[in-house]
Amino acid sequence: MTASLASEGRITCNADRHVLMVGISRPDKRNAFSLLMMKQLAAAYQRLEDDPNLRVGLLHAEGDHFSAGLQLDQFQGLLHEGRHLTPAGLVDPFDLFPPLRSKPIVVALQGICFTIAIELALAADIVVASEDCRFGQIEVRRGIFPNHGATLRLVERAGWGGAMRYLLTGDEFDARTAQRLGLVQEVVSPGRQYEVALDIALTIAQQAPLAVQTTLRNARKALREGIAAATLDLGPEQQRLLDSQDAAEGLASFLERRKAIFSGR
Repeated sequence: MTASLASEGRITCNADRHVLMVGISRPDKRNAFSLLMMKQLAAAYQRLEDDPNLRVGLLHAEGDHFSAGLQLDQFQGLLHEGRHLTPAGLVDPFDLFPPLRSKPIVVALQGICFTIAIELALAADIVVASEDCRFGQIEVRRGIFPNHGATLRLVERAGWGGAMRYLLTGDEFDARTAQRLGLVQEVVSPGRQYEVALDIALTIAQQAPLAVQTTLRNARKALREGIAAATLDLGPEQQRLLDSQDAAEGLASFLERRKAIFSGR
């Protein structure tokens, strides 16, 4: 990698035990996203989606901080044109525009978690945060607004007043506040966030993949289309799963009092 490309940072990918570990790597810039990194992040999510051997994604970051947000000067053109940050045609890490992922994402957070760091976490499914996290949805301090999911999802999680308290002020908040607002599911001592998040990801990866993806899809449909629409899918989705090899394996493991080994078929 040339020096100029190295200065742009990179997204790393490592696969192990059905989990794709996706790493944000630009620690000298507090992991601020460059255009290159944003494209690589979408490519990593696409890899998770396309590889049948991968069942769960784990998003984490190198260094002391998860991300200070965007290197704003590189994104001015996209923002002026009203365009989405990630390339069209690839799975959207912000889970806003098709193609959407069908597999779960767990996130491990530490240190500074500003702007799109929060929006990436809100777009994920389970978030583990270190006690040293500093959160800030600070766009209003820059004359812009959070337009990659925070205005939609933080209201959904925290309620109107809870969300507006931070979206309109740009004030920072800590990990315990993030947990109270519903942004974070677990708060751990500094340095343990990756370990705990990986343990959760591995636990999910051991479950029946089709059942995990169906659970995710039905819950997402309830949020996006309403309870009535998701309810109509309950019976048909269960019928489909019962015809799978994994359902047969689940029943056999129960009867034989052993751990199930699922194939995703």
